[in-house]
Amino acid sequence: MRHIISLALLVGATCTAQAQVTAGPGTWSSNQTWGADTVNGGNLTGYYYWPATQPVLNGKRALVLVLHGCAQTAGGDVIDSTSDGGFNWKAVADQYGAVILAPNATGNVYSNHCWDYASTSHNRTSGHDGVLLDLIKRFTTNAQYAIDPNQVYVAGLSSGGGETMALGCLAPDVFAGVGINAGPPPGTTTTQIGAVPAGYTATTAASNCKALAGSASPSFASQVAGVVWGTSDYTVAQQYGPMDAQAMRLVYGGTFTKGQSTTVATGGTNVPYLDANGKLRTTEITVSGMGHAWPAGTGGQNTNFVDATHVNYPAFVMDFWFKNNLRAARAAAPVVDSCNASVSGTTVTVSGSGTDSAGSITGWRVVLNGPGAVDDAAAGSGASFSKSYTNVANGYYTGSVTATDSATGLTSGACSIAQFLVGTPPALQPPAGLAVGATTSSSVTLTWTAASGATGYYVYRNGSRVTAGAVTATSYTDSGLAASTTYNYQVSSTNGSSESALSAAVAGTTKSSWTCSATTSSNYAHVQAGRAHDSGGYALANGSNQNMGLDNTFYTSTLAQTSPGYYVIGNCP
Repeated sequence: MRHIISLALLVGATCTAQAQVTAGPGTWSSNQTWGADTVNGGNLTGYYYWPATQPVLNGKRALVLVLHGCAQTAGGDVIDSTSDGGFNWKAVADQYGAVILAPNATGNVYSNHCWDYASTSHNRTSGHDGVLLDLIKRFTTNAQYAIDPNQVYVAGLSSGGGETMALGCLAPDVFAGVGINAGPPPGTTTTQIGAVPAGYTATTAASNCKALAGSASPSFASQVAGVVWGTSDYTVAQQYGPMDAQAMRLVYGGTFTKGQSTTVATGGTNVPYLDANGKLRTTEITVSGMGHAWPAGTGGQNTNFVDATHVNYPAFVMDFWFKNNLRAARAAAPVVDSCNASVSGTTVTVSGSGTDSAGSITGWRVVLNGPGAVDDAAAGSGASFSKSYTNVANGYYTGSVTATDSATGLTSGACSIAQFLVGTPPALQPPAGLAVGATTSSSVTLTWTAASGATGYYVYRNGSRVTAGAVTATSYTDSGLAASTTYNYQVSSTNGSSESALSAAVAGTTKSSWTCSATTSSNYAHVQAGRAHDSGGYALANGSNQNMGLDNTFYTSTLAQTSPGYYVIGNCP
């Protein structure tokens, strides 16, 4: 008769629910290459922020597309860097558990690295509209990011603000909310930036917006819009701000009531508008004393059309979007209050309890990882459950418990059960000396020391086994991984009938998918080749915007391309 496990193996995991969504690295990515732009030339490049925090709505992450303005870049102005906070999106991304996308405008539209907001042929498949919608699709269809398609938003400054409005009009079914900052509305030209053309009204803008949407127009019924501009903006006409908001209300349809204006703490006012159902649909922030700039708030960049002295617009617009999203269900997911596993001989009894404010728990799921793995999606129902699993194979196990409400379709976070042992402790020990060897942009190689009595080994990545069968060698290459991403690994030993405990964990980080190269040439040649661009007679390196000197054949510079579309002065590191 097998040894009955004592109190040391009566495993109780009283816990708050652990969210199911995979935690990101909590840092901005390296510069990525996402897709080709056959209209404007080049590839869409940029950065994304994948937070380590959990989402706050529906157990799924929001996705925010952030568009820079003319004469800006994602790397130089939008994302956080070692020197400043850029547009200041990181803090709110962490607060809401949202993924942020910061792409670079492809080509050199309007000769100033702009987004093509004034296009006369906006469409969903080509040009800036097409590559940006494709970028959204890449993230919403990739399960690892756990994006809720009902929580997709877009915001931008200047040409990025105009493109924000264009995308919100073109694809209202994609974007649940927009944040337009000093953005000229659809149908205006680049020569009409500083003044509203004669005869152009909010009705004109609304008509153009509806025409862009076409068959997607019904989705306007559940979209919300925020608009912001500065009283000292003499680049984009300030009249476009309230016009943009009024146009969106005309597009949304029905009657609206102007709410009470509130004072913005950093100077300015916010005017809300509610629809006939009492839902807040648009907001208009007039920022006192702010010029043509993205209002990043304290902690953001304070140069190159970014203002850190006024309202923190990322914080404001995220609060507005999340509180007023008309598409995401508001029901809370069930919560697992406690879970535990007890062992007697070869029987493992798993139990748990939880609450469901939206109704009742209709299903409990038990997962046990070990020699006799269990994945039981019908472990019970109700506020608590207890279920026994007999003839469980000897060895070490970890586990989790989750609860589901079938009425809302929501599932709790996972309550984790710490490693426990079935049967007598095996003589088999985990392998020692686990180490990370060579890495590529998509693989990590592991090595370890052979364990006495082992006939093979199982490899675990981030707590889940990645090898279906035992590995007989003392090394393994884990492939198909994401570039510039850190993974945690453990290895166990097996002799065919039992499995050891897991080894100590090691972390392996994949490399960037880009290989740096350097080119030495005249500044004029760099500009002509697309490694730099001209600004007021000076050559500025694309991506970093570093000043290389006069744009002519007499000045020579060395530019290192450290990632797609991103150049710095000097040689490769």
